[in-house]
Amino acid sequence: MANGILVFVELRNGQVRKSSLEALSEARRLAPKGEKPVVAVLVGDNVNAMAGVANKCKPDKILVVNGADFANYSTEGFAAALTDAIKKEDPKYVFAANTSLGKDLLPRVAARFDAPCATDVVEFQKDGDNLLAVRPMYSGKVRATVAFESPIAFATTRPNVFPVVESENGTQAAIEDLPVKPEKIRAKVSATHAAEGQKVELSEARVIVSGGRGIKGPENWGVLQELCDVLGAALGASRAVVDAGWIDHQHQVGQTGKVVSPQLYFACGISGAIQHLAGMNSSKVIVAINKDADAPIFKHATYGLVGDVLEIVPKLTAELKKLNQ
Repeated sequence: MANGILVFVELRNGQVRKSSLEALSEARRLAPKGEKPVVAVLVGDNVNAMAGVANKCKPDKILVVNGADFANYSTEGFAAALTDAIKKEDPKYVFAANTSLGKDLLPRVAARFDAPCATDVVEFQKDGDNLLAVRPMYSGKVRATVAFESPIAFATTRPNVFPVVESENGTQAAIEDLPVKPEKIRAKVSATHAAEGQKVELSEARVIVSGGRGIKGPENWGVLQELCDVLGAALGASRAVVDAGWIDHQHQVGQTGKVVSPQLYFACGISGAIQHLAGMNSSKVIVAINKDADAPIFKHATYGLVGDVLEIVPKLTAELKKLNQ
């Protein structure tokens, strides 16, 4: 598989994550069919059924690692599976989505190969037979173009940046079982207890409605949640309100929270601190609502509304409901 791309396809709750399909689609774009091979790797317990989902992004081969040891994520177990897949296929590049799992797994595997790992990549550029990775630095203030000087290189892709390109037509990729006996797993997930969360995964949401201190108190989250329900959006929050205990950390957008790239981002009552901007300034369209006309968020907004969030958002929600009728 010289010069090919291997993509780790992440599963959650028995489903292929959209961010992994984005990474797989980008790999296919960079390595057109017939030129360089693209191999998808799925790891889990009885995951063959998910191979059909990955097949829509037209990889040349799908490697499936099955076993009870992989029913739940463990860094050591999954690292062993991905390592064996890389040794078998000998790719030049290895991709995974920049999720919490991907950020844990890929650097560990890269270290096993004494190879570089570029994280949170937002663009790939071709440089002859090589790839250049573009990634934000310094809280998004600049973008660095990274060249790889190694036989193999690793990269994680930022969710919601690369489009998913699927096709039902064409030759189906060969599905191959890869038997893996993981090394001793010293720590594994014994159970997962889901917190009361939202319907849409924050890091993969196309629309996000975030609230800050401008909502005046935790009792007013319902105002934003109603807008989320109308738009099919995820609910986000600034660090200030998370630190104040108004909402759980899983909703935090920012440098110390989740980095998001939705098509549409509502910043409701958020001043626009650097820490928060680092987590959402790659959003395609930003709508800022704040009663302070001098709030820094307006310098980054596509559209700005000066006024009280608790007055503007209900009116906006009501108008959107009329359009949906």
